[in-house]
Amino acid sequence: MKQRQLSIYTLLAFLLSCVILIQPTQVLAKKKLRKIVLDAGHGGRDPGCHGAYSYEKDITLAVSKKVGKMIQDQYKDIKVAYTREYDWYPELKERTNFANQEKGDLFISIHVNSTPKRNSPVRGTLVLVCGPTRVDEKEAAIGENANNFEGGEDVLDPNDPMTPIIIAQYSQAFLTQSIVVGAKINDVFASQGRVTEGLRQQSLQVLASSAMPGVLVEIGYLNNTEEEAYLNTEEGQMECAKAIFEGIKFYKEESEKEPVRVIEDR
Repeated sequence: MKQRQLSIYTLLAFLLSCVILIQPTQVLAKKKLRKIVLDAGHGGRDPGCHGAYSYEKDITLAVSKKVGKMIQDQYKDIKVAYTREYDWYPELKERTNFANQEKGDLFISIHVNSTPKRNSPVRGTLVLVCGPTRVDEKEAAIGENANNFEGGEDVLDPNDPMTPIIIAQYSQAFLTQSIVVGAKINDVFASQGRVTEGLRQQSLQVLASSAMPGVLVEIGYLNNTEEEAYLNTEEGQMECAKAIFEGIKFYKEESEKEPVRVIEDR
């Protein structure tokens, strides 16, 4: 099983390092991670799910701030932008508009899960990436925010018939990059001894409308009494933040490697 996981990581890292545009002589330069957008789910009038004594909005905000501090403590060259830094509720579109306006290189949305049943035995983490039914929305966001990408204003010419193909390639590249981040976060959760539900695709607006790679992380079940207690401790929140940070760290290291160059045989 460990060998299979290792091979998946190797493949994902390779795909991340060799995102090629249509022309065989064009290769994307290595991507420097400059800004990360952290989105603490819910807030204000929308508390999210609840347990016996706590609300999702408070836990997501606490974990988001811990992730941001970890990033800023280790990487002085990376800026962190928060969709909210206190108890208020930005609409979903406000969150993605903010991420796009900030020209984020990576979007991380933090949530806490729940089930309809009270005092549920269900527990575990879950990492989500953008689902296939919102590809059009993702591509529209990429097209509308072409100026966010280095050279995007030249590459994404609306009068060029190649533009839709290039936009689709950006979308696929972002999905691959999201999987790299998400798979690592899931792996770290597992190494911490957490139950994990793995990595899945799900068609979520907050991921589809952001013109960048992104993941939504469910850090546990709030209606599970043990997980609620864990998520309300400093240790539990720090471990959740650490898993997310390690995913970001892994993605940074892989995305900033020199790209694989494919030489055309003429």
